[in-house]
Amino acid sequence: MNRKVEIHVVDSLDSVTPDEWNRLAGDNPFVRHEFLSALQDTGCAVARTGWRPHFLLLKRDGKLTGAMPLYLKKHSRGEYVFDHAWADAFERNGLKYYPKGLSAVPFSPVTGPRLIAATHEERVMLARGAIELTKQLELSSLHVLFPQEQDLEALTEAGYMLREGVQFHWENAPGGYDSFDAFLATMSHDKRKKVKQDRRRVVDAGVTYTWLRGAEIDEAALDFFYACYENTYREHWNPPYLSREFFDQIHAAAPDSILLVIAEADGQRLACALNMIGGDVMFGRYWGTKEFISGLHFETCYMQGIQYCIENRLARFEGGAQGVHKMSRGMLPTPTWSAHWVADPRFAHAISEFLDEETAAMDQHIQELEAHTPFRKKA
Repeated sequence: MNRKVEIHVVDSLDSVTPDEWNRLAGDNPFVRHEFLSALQDTGCAVARTGWRPHFLLLKRDGKLTGAMPLYLKKHSRGEYVFDHAWADAFERNGLKYYPKGLSAVPFSPVTGPRLIAATHEERVMLARGAIELTKQLELSSLHVLFPQEQDLEALTEAGYMLREGVQFHWENAPGGYDSFDAFLATMSHDKRKKVKQDRRRVVDAGVTYTWLRGAEIDEAALDFFYACYENTYREHWNPPYLSREFFDQIHAAAPDSILLVIAEADGQRLACALNMIGGDVMFGRYWGTKEFISGLHFETCYMQGIQYCIENRLARFEGGAQGVHKMSRGMLPTPTWSAHWVADPRFAHAISEFLDEETAAMDQHIQELEAHTPFRKKA
């Protein structure tokens, strides 16, 4: 029996219940209904800020069986996959690059489902549907950032070009490390000594840590986090992407997805990192501090996160974009991907050739990084 299949475009998730969406999205906190809705409800990712929602909904006989977060972008900020050179080339040749189509989680360089469906067939339908929408709207291009592995085959089949990047992720041992010391014991002598020295500096400065998750996080803790978060952006002369209201809404709708790591000294809070948790994976996202202390950043953002994962039996800790320095803390180079479709065949050909060269260079770069593993070589 034939089943009616349709793809709809909606400008918000109001028409989809959280249960419908989350049944497909799974436990990745960044693509769940609560997170994406909060970005829009609080004015962080809306047309005014350059993120016009155009979510794709795939329905079979009226039932939601697939979805794709999609935005029309009028700039390339908040993406973490850089295409400014492509935009410049378009402009130099008298063509408009913006608006462009973008499937991503705004302001979040984290891998996760972008073609949110149970089957390969449905993922291909979403990938092709997004291209058709790009053509209908006469956009220059379409970009899918940080898709998970099962999306890549569907994107390639649908005609997208792939671009490789790298991040640094920590993996728990099979079955989990028994303790933080057990994890340190797997590192080379020099790296283990450096981690211990860095941690000792923080302890000697009188710093202690508190972990707050879910209902343990009160308004005062969120206020302190946001002051630290704002300060990080202020130091770089930029306004923050996300509002205090956004974090309020996420905490109210999905409290257990948030972990705050708060550093204190002399009875005063002085630094904070916010991590997101989904299933058995933790994602490092934001941090800030009121004062500089040697080693404080690494301890607050990375070592405390690793220790939390070990003690709570989480499988992986994704430390965020960039940062070769994370390797010395036990985070290893991990390939990430983006996928791109370009309407103009001349530019598509030129970008394809560029990506071939860039991918070869990235593969070599990752191999070179892997040769400098912080862990002891196995006999």
